[in-house]
Amino acid sequence: MLYWQLLFSFLKIGLFAFGGGYAMIPLIQAEILGQGWLSAQEFANIVAVSQMTPGPIAINAATFVGYRILGLGGAAVATLGVVIPPFVLTLVVSKLFYTFQERSLVRGVFSGIRPAVIALITSAAIFLVPSSIMTLSQGIIALLTTIVILRTRISPLVLIFLGGMFGVITSGLGLN
Repeated sequence: MLYWQLLFSFLKIGLFAFGGGYAMIPLIQAEILGQGWLSAQEFANIVAVSQMTPGPIAINAATFVGYRILGLGGAAVATLGVVIPPFVLTLVVSKLFYTFQERSLVRGVFSGIRPAVIALITSAAIFLVPSSIMTLSQGIIALLTTIVILRTRISPLVLIFLGGMFGVITSGLGLN
């Protein structure tokens, strides 16, 4: 029965979460925390790990949650659940978009979706701040990373690595 719950939950996430990884975070959060599968802190950790590992956040989160709940079988079920809907929708939408892309209705839909996605990304960031920035050194890491990402073209991977090293150093010095 838990396999079906896991599959259905991640099918919903895959079907209704638009706008990419960060925009999906609120829906993933609501589903995972709503089912009681993880705590808010564990969810924040999943988001952090999902950003550090290759692949989309939703797939990484699905795999981790599935594995945490039901082992390897759960990881497979949750990952399939989150992948199948967007795969099918992408096939259908790409055909329709290619056929009708010049119509004003299609352009109107996309002009409305973009700001909604920005709002979803913003709400994800607001949710993650309290459980991710709990010390002065973590606040400094967040602030410096934001400044660097907005003003330079440094790879996010480099910034993640540097943030981790800064965390190790400040933790070793007792500043965390």
